[in-house]
Amino acid sequence: MIPTTNLLAGALSRRQFMHLASASGLGLFAGATRLQSASRQSQSSRVAEGPWGQIEKLGEGIWSVVSTPLAHDDWTTLCNGGIVAGSERVLVIESFAGPAGARLVAQQARELSGRWPTDVLVTHYHGDHANGLEGFVTGDSRPEIWMTATTRKLILEADGRRDESPDPVRKEMLEGARLIAPEGVLQLNLGGLDLKIQPRRGHTASDVTVELEGPSIVFCGDLIWNQMFPNFRDTLPSALSKSVRSLRREAATTYVPGHGPLATGADVARFTELIDSVEATARSAIESGTPAAEAAAEFRLPEALEDWHLFRESYFEVAIGSWFKELGLDPAG
Repeated sequence: MIPTTNLLAGALSRRQFMHLASASGLGLFAGATRLQSASRQSQSSRVAEGPWGQIEKLGEGIWSVVSTPLAHDDWTTLCNGGIVAGSERVLVIESFAGPAGARLVAQQARELSGRWPTDVLVTHYHGDHANGLEGFVTGDSRPEIWMTATTRKLILEADGRRDESPDPVRKEMLEGARLIAPEGVLQLNLGGLDLKIQPRRGHTASDVTVELEGPSIVFCGDLIWNQMFPNFRDTLPSALSKSVRSLRREAATTYVPGHGPLATGADVARFTELIDSVEATARSAIESGTPAAEAAAEFRLPEALEDWHLFRESYFEVAIGSWFKELGLDPAG
């Protein structure tokens, strides 16, 4: 097992995390013990771990980063992501919650692949995935940054609302980012390892997935959550439904969700059932003239998902209300 460096000195305090959670729509949840237990199911493939979470090998040159922030009260990485290393380039998926998380994952990438990351891809603009870019800088070396133009625009707008001005290096990295076209598939060869970078939408106005065929692996960003009810704050629910369905594969596949343990096809099917139940509840409420808050008070998770975690009680209302908003209706009725 590769030792990890505990960067708590540069990690987020609980107060800072609460601010980030509010800004990114993450929130807090109870029941961390069960999530921690679930994250241990694939311990045989684990190559690194720390209070922030763990790194698990998924294939030759392919690793997932699974964050468990509540297990040890550590918010260093916060979201899930990945490391994919070919013979020529090393890609890290997500920049995590802050520079300390990015630096930790970059160090692990070097331990595992022998090289510092050459490329970093950000799946969407929320701070728990996008706030660590400057942590990848070492000496005069800066990785290539990949994101969509919409994601870059939304990150820059969010940076402009911060209480403290971001590191100037961060802005330079954002301005020099390699932009992923909003349509079509970007093929990226890392040297003997081919990736498909697929622009999508649903969780936010612009999301990206990173997909491999052999072995079959999908890094989902926040389009998929596992064992946690998702945040619908910036969601266009019809687009989310379409994107989630398009991610499902017939072949046995490892899905790396934005939050929660690694997922299987069965887990994605359960997540699909969840978002379908939100839609059905919302449409029923709209038809009967019931406000979103009242419908949310009566909403129950599908039986197969009763052990899933809810970040905040308001999340049901936010999810149901997203359908009202998409259909041009006031959630308050």
